[in-house]
Amino acid sequence: MNITKDTAVTLAYKLTTPQGKPLDAGTTAYLHGGYGNLFAKVEAALEGQGVGHSVSIELAPADAFGERDEALVRTIPRSEFPPGVKVGGQLQGAGPSGQPQVFNVIRIKGPEVHLDGNHALAGQALRFAAKVTAVRAATAEEIAHGHVHGAHGHHH
Repeated sequence: MNITKDTAVTLAYKLTTPQGKPLDAGTTAYLHGGYGNLFAKVEAALEGQGVGHSVSIELAPADAFGERDEALVRTIPRSEFPPGVKVGGQLQGAGPSGQPQVFNVIRIKGPEVHLDGNHALAGQALRFAAKVTAVRAATAEEIAHGHVHGAHGHHH
């Protein structure tokens, strides 16, 4: 079976800097066809391919996790946080246009907590290399939910 809209695709992948520094690796499954489960440029390169196909794609920041948005960097008084706030923690707040946004605690300096709502890899060019390990027709439930269920996919 080849990769087309509404197929469940399993990939063994490596994410590196363009210079080859490892950032992440593993196995993932995604629903193919514009559901936003995989970088669009990678999904386009996989269209029509089958098991065993390999890709290696350079991604500009806009094609990966986006450019850094300094509007998502905030400094909040520590007094507004519950006791126990730690670097590496996450909290949800309102983004620049009022939508929910996850913020990471990146630093605590005296009476201030520094937050960043950008993805850790925002603003960085990346290399995404992957090998297709499985392709199957997606279930009606997966299509309705917009993501793959089960092994290496989403679990409810």
